[in-house]
Amino acid sequence: MDKNSTEARQLAEAKFKKKQEQFIEGQKAMAEYKASGIAVRENTARLRALRLARDAAIAAAGAKKKDAAAEAAAGKRK
Repeated sequence: MDKNSTEARQLAEAKFKKKQEQFIEGQKAMAEYKASGIAVRENTARLRALRLARDAAIAAAGAKKKDAAAEAAAGKRK
């Protein structure tokens, strides 16, 4: 009887330890998942800012070309 109770206790402790390890591993996985999501959002925001800056620069350059063309056309008319 004493041997069976010792084996049962060891089995129960092994199961408990395995459950604890799974819980800790799950917490680590969730932390990595959240960190990855944060990194993706930060990178998306950075790329969006770069894209908006590029588009604004292109629009400004296009506006300058239109102004220069309009001035040149006005100069020819005079």
